[in-house]
Amino acid sequence: MLKFPYGNANFYNIITENYFYIDRTDRIRNIEARSRALLFLRPRRFGKSLLLSMLENYYDVRRAAEFESLFGQLAIGQKPTPKHNQYFVLKWDFSGISTQGDLEFIKQQVNNHINGCIEQFKVRYQDWLTYDIALDPTNGLRSFVSVLAAMQTTPHLLYLFIDEYDNFANEILMGGQAQGQKRYEDLVQGEGFLKTLFKVIKAELAGQGLDRVFITGVSPVVMSDITSGFNIAENIYLEPEFNDMCGFREDEIATILQQIEQSCGFTADQTRKALETMRTFYNGYSFTYDQPPLIYNPTLALYFLKHLQASCQYPREMLDSNLAMDRHKITYISRLPQGEQVISAALDEAYPLTSAKLADRFGVEDMLYGAKNRQFMVSLLYFFGVLTLTENYTDWGELVFKIPNLVIKGLYVERIHDMLLPTGLDQDQAYNTARHFYGSGDMAALCEFIEQKYYTIFDNRDYRWTNELTIKTVFMTVLFNDTFYIMDSETPLKRDYSDFIMLVRSNMRRFKLLDFLIEFKYIPLKEIGLSGEQVRAMNYDELAEQPLVKAKLAEAQAKTPAYRQTLETTYSEKLRLHCYAVVSVGYDRLVWWEL
Repeated sequence: MLKFPYGNANFYNIITENYFYIDRTDRIRNIEARSRALLFLRPRRFGKSLLLSMLENYYDVRRAAEFESLFGQLAIGQKPTPKHNQYFVLKWDFSGISTQGDLEFIKQQVNNHINGCIEQFKVRYQDWLTYDIALDPTNGLRSFVSVLAAMQTTPHLLYLFIDEYDNFANEILMGGQAQGQKRYEDLVQGEGFLKTLFKVIKAELAGQGLDRVFITGVSPVVMSDITSGFNIAENIYLEPEFNDMCGFREDEIATILQQIEQSCGFTADQTRKALETMRTFYNGYSFTYDQPPLIYNPTLALYFLKHLQASCQYPREMLDSNLAMDRHKITYISRLPQGEQVISAALDEAYPLTSAKLADRFGVEDMLYGAKNRQFMVSLLYFFGVLTLTENYTDWGELVFKIPNLVIKGLYVERIHDMLLPTGLDQDQAYNTARHFYGSGDMAALCEFIEQKYYTIFDNRDYRWTNELTIKTVFMTVLFNDTFYIMDSETPLKRDYSDFIMLVRSNMRRFKLLDFLIEFKYIPLKEIGLSGEQVRAMNYDELAEQPLVKAKLAEAQAKTPAYRQTLETTYSEKLRLHCYAVVSVGYDRLVWWEL
């Protein structure tokens, strides 16, 4: 049985207690070939802390006697670099520092954290230190300078690791409170405390005992704000050689599943389906322009694998609650001018979001007060890990982005659901309508609910963005349920596209759930030559007999037989497939036909 280190970012513990570990130590040589100050960004819960823990253990002089037991079976242990176990190591982790309270309270929290880390440092290296490090309880920077003075009395240098360096910005931005924003500005602007901290680090890298700095975070926001104080960091987060430094590749996932296959007695087909499920829900991340193999989110992958091995079943909820907080990042973007349109457009695979470049030099002032154009919003969603780069470019060389996987798509749908149906009563009605549809295929009841609850909340300005994507998004918002279904919009079927497919997850087929394929068409009121009032006054049969409506229904119907055949051939399970053509006439009425 494999021991999965879910929630465990302690490299020493993982290795000495024989937990499962994906070896990324071969990247150490590449890291050393780079600048002495490095910035490495990845979305939250993507393995950054474990990476730092591995590097700490590799460079720490205290671990020299244990080098073989820790690294002997790993790539770097076969051919170590001369720098292994040559440093005193100091680590700061800003993830636990609260932004609540006034500016002085936050500064003291940072001071307390730095001093606490230095106190631990003194204990760890007491056998090596001859200089007494002085702790200043009100000034962590003074304490840090004292550490560097101590370095000069030893034959060793200091390696500083800073984890979640941008926690301040993330906390404040997601909270959106003006008072908190002012506190952050005071920390980074002028001679703000955080800016001063990085100025000291920069100065000490000039030869005062500090040799290397490795910084992790989620976005480049803080680094942009403190550029004049720390303009020496080399950004390595888009370099191809570091694309999979955090996260799992598919070949690694497949190998693990083969081991679980033996312990659970799975057939090869069951293992294949488990890999397909993980690919759909957890794969899809790319952190470089060069498009090497896509990366699985490691926290989500371990969550799934641990549950699968323990119970030989998939987890009921595919989204680990530890990543559910990512919805707040989507909420932040949705509240910006035109943000709702960006969030909705992200769901359209046929016409994906694009940007001329990935913006990486924006600070909090830009985020709070600057123009929030699409490039800004797309770039921030990328750094947050809820959009990713694709291998495609537009004809003009623009970058093309997509939602990486179905778990993240669910967060977008959830946000749109909250925007369109903000009250609990309406959301309960939506849930009951969807639940009824899953088992009955009652399209009439579903369309009636959408007409009454969704279409009545749009005003005339929304017609500027109305198209089949909008209709599709409305249906997806009501029906999305990744507990029961694998849900795809614009699923490729023999180089053509089907608008919306809902396939029951293989582990949910014991329930009386139906599979669905829905084709959508949209007719603007000006094309049909009727007003909204006239369309709403017609009975269903009269509207369905309108020539343009009949033509659109026929167009949708013509594609469906081929889609049905492909799905039924592709999936070995017997599908309980219901196919529909749905035509929306303005934002007023829906006409549908079961095929």
